[in-house]
Amino acid sequence: MAMLKFRSPPLPIAGAEYKQDYFAQLIRALTLYFNQIDSQTPVQWEQVIADEFTGGVFYGDGQGITLPHIAASDTTSQYTTDNTATKVAWDTLESSEHFTLNTDGTATATYGGIYKITYSLQFANTDNSAHDVYVWLEVDGGIQVPRSATKFTLPSRKSVGDYSYVCAYSEVVFQLDPGEKVSLYWATDKAAVVSPAATGVFMEAIASSSSPYNRPSAPSAIGSIVFVSALPTPTVTGVYAVGYVGSVTVSTT
Repeated sequence: MAMLKFRSPPLPIAGAEYKQDYFAQLIRALTLYFNQIDSQTPVQWEQVIADEFTGGVFYGDGQGITLPHIAASDTTSQYTTDNTATKVAWDTLESSEHFTLNTDGTATATYGGIYKITYSLQFANTDNSAHDVYVWLEVDGGIQVPRSATKFTLPSRKSVGDYSYVCAYSEVVFQLDPGEKVSLYWATDKAAVVSPAATGVFMEAIASSSSPYNRPSAPSAIGSIVFVSALPTPTVTGVYAVGYVGSVTVSTT
């Protein structure tokens, strides 16, 4: 952990005999050094400026630490068409640090790192048959994150106007480079249509209610992304040269 760097001053060399001037110079040098430490390092360690923290144990309650994250939700019902990959929409930013929520449903990371997304999507099925929904993650404008897809099966509706529901919940750990965008997608084999009306699957947002009891609204989508770890350090392998080398190819793993 690299904190603010202090360099001890050169101390005067003592002579063989006592000299008042020597001790005056020594005290002056030490006073300047300790004044520098006192002015830059709060007694309570309220703030530590660190270039890097690797390993070890962090002590303290951590209440002053901020980490890259974003949390958002959507207050509208969301629709798609049959067998069509559709981006999950987000219209409400709940919290963010070093992330930007974009109008196209993506989120942009300021810093690269290993992140974890957690989502809860409220799917409703208005059809008489059961239907499947797949949800997965994409980064950098269309690159599907391997092994990020989850399948959810919605039972058939109970009756007309009495839909079946599945809260699609999952977590995915993935990697982002600085400035990359991340988005969540979904698709179903049978999509509900508003007009002309057709039964199927959609993501439903439900308004708050005071009857028969008070409850908050239920968004169609709730999600958050939190920082897990820094990006792994690239390893340079198998590169050496003897004599003059015009160009060298470096591979990273």
